[in-house]
Formats: sequence, structure tokens, C-alpha cells
Amino acid sequence: MTNSNHDEDFMKQALKEAYKALDADEVPIGAVVVMNDKIIARGHNQVETLNDSTAHAEIIALTSAFNFLGSKYLPEATLYVTIEPCTMCCGALYWSKIGKVVYGSADPKHGGLSLLNSSSKKILHPKTKIVKDILAEQCAFLIKDFFKKKR
Repeated sequence: MTNSNHDEDFMKQALKEAYKALDADEVPIGAVVVMNDKIIARGHNQVETLNDSTAHAEIIALTSAFNFLGSKYLPEATLYVTIEPCTMCCGALYWSKIGKVVYGSADPKHGGLSLLNSSSKKILHPKTKIVKDILAEQCAFLIKDFFKKKR
């Protein structure tokens, strides 16, 4: 399996999480944390459900991964998330020392990585690898359709 197919397979799992959020009338963003080709944690937005503005898919998935491993760092793990992480989630990812972040669609308005320019300090840990645009159209459609129906 090529790395791209590998990333697509795990992004499909993150999309399943996003649909769980959609079913709960949450902003449809989903995430999974992967180590050694196995999903060790899952998360989807639960901001409305938990009445907690920090209950983003990435935070839920990271917390689950930390608990699963009994560790506060994830240097060997990869986070797959359907939409580019916001600055809050980038901060959590920075402190987790996550090895790799793979996201579907960019978020030019709120994405923590889109806010950077070439002269900015890196918002993720220096060793964190970033892969973007994996199943971007599917990820973008889900969230755009959600907000179109809300307006």
C-alpha cells in the first residue's frame, strides 16, 4: 500500500467520526490517532454536546490517546483530522509532540497552519511532519454543506 492510500484509508476513518458529529448536529469534524498502523483513539467535535468550546475532535482524540498509552507525548503517532486544526488544537498538538499531522481540507479562516507565513514561528513541534489535502474534497464538502444548511 502506498503512503497516499494509507493516508486515505485512515482519513476515511476520520470522516466516519465527522459523520458522528454531524448526526449529533455538531460541526462535522473528525479525527483518529494512529500508531503502528492501528487506530488507538478517535474523536469528533462535541462542543455542543459537552457545552465546552474546547471539545474539538483533535482534543478529544488526543486525550483518548494519552489515556490509552498512559503517556503525555505522542512522537510515534499520527493524527488524521478532516479539517486543518485551529490554533488551539495546534497548541495541543505542539505540546503532545505528535509525530505527524495529516489533514483533509484547509481552513483559511480558522486554521492554525493557514495563519502562518514563512517568517512565522512554527506552530507545531519542530519534528512534526505535516501532510495536507488528503480526501480534501470530501472533507470540505461535508463542512460546507453543514454550514449551508445552517444558514
